[in-house]
Amino acid sequence: MNGEVSPEQAERIITMLTEGAAIENVNTPLALRLIPLAEELENPDLVTRLLDHAEKSAEDEIESGWVKFETLRLNNSTVDDFVELAATVEKLEAGKPLAAAVLHHVGLMYLGGEQFNECTVFTTRSMRIREQLDDQAGLVYSLAVLEACEKRQNQHDSALVHGTRRLEILSRLDDQEGLMESMADVAHTQATMGNFDAAIDLYNQSLELSNTLEDVSGQFVARWGLADISEIQGDYQTAMLHLSDCLHAFIAFGLPAPAPIRERLDALTKLENRQEEE
Repeated sequence: MNGEVSPEQAERIITMLTEGAAIENVNTPLALRLIPLAEELENPDLVTRLLDHAEKSAEDEIESGWVKFETLRLNNSTVDDFVELAATVEKLEAGKPLAAAVLHHVGLMYLGGEQFNECTVFTTRSMRIREQLDDQAGLVYSLAVLEACEKRQNQHDSALVHGTRRLEILSRLDDQEGLMESMADVAHTQATMGNFDAAIDLYNQSLELSNTLEDVSGQFVARWGLADISEIQGDYQTAMLHLSDCLHAFIAFGLPAPAPIRERLDALTKLENRQEEE
């Protein structure tokens, strides 16, 4: 949780940058980066103002292309609109990073619609461009989508290949938060395939990182996965211990614990009591 910006801090930052004539000092890339922040603050007027300013301030075709991309996203445009944009900008000098981003977005749209073949095609196209650009961070995103796509189709061997490659890149980048998330994803795949020892090892590594990062969401994912494996193996006490630790982590951070934790603890307690009675 370290490094997070509170809504109040975010609002002060964005007000300082955009209030009155101050926005004239904001260039197109910065304006586009501020739009998600304005969305989080649920300020649609500011989103529109930033988008208009980004369009007006664009210095070349590439910046105009990024503005077009954001406009399509905000307008919930069709897949065809995004594909057309990708085809246009890929022809431009220095347009490949934008083309890769747009194609990646198309892949996500198809993933959301459970059109897995199309998701794979467009995400792979994006990934190939990122490989040409040696965009390691971008490759991580591509592999995460392909991994998710394969898992939803129960193609766990393929998901494991993508997940392992993603882990290797994140290790080279020393991206601790990314490693935490990716380890948990690969652990889930290993557990689904019945490779419990490998899954437990990865979940524990993810948990260790989440503790270091003070990331309660990461702790929740890892401990929930460890509880799953313990329950499958019939070790209900260990499963309850993992869930109890998860509950205490939320309490320690002063956060409300997700209801499923208490519900699952209650269910496991009743199950263990029934077994003892028998």
